[in-house]
Amino acid sequence: MASTASIIQSGFSCGGALASFTAKPRRMVVVRAQAINPDIKKDEAKVVDSVLVTELSKPLTAYCRCWRSGTFPLCDGSHVKHNKETGDNVGPLLLKKQ
Repeated sequence: MASTASIIQSGFSCGGALASFTAKPRRMVVVRAQAINPDIKKDEAKVVDSVLVTELSKPLTAYCRCWRSGTFPLCDGSHVKHNKETGDNVGPLLLKKQ
């Protein structure tokens, strides 16, 4: 099997497909801050639901419901900033070991 270096060198030296490759510019994705909970439990400061599960490895696991978490699908607390920016009241789903 040829090494990556020899494949790249042969591609450039013979004017092959690698020699004419141009990288496409990356598209930017803009996320607008808007409420994601239009009408569920709006009278509560923060909507947090808990579910008891018998077969869990940890006593408590928080799952993201704001779609902003850097550790998605796990909650990292990003909903706090989201709620302040949008006036929303979304919180995590808590799975508790029974």
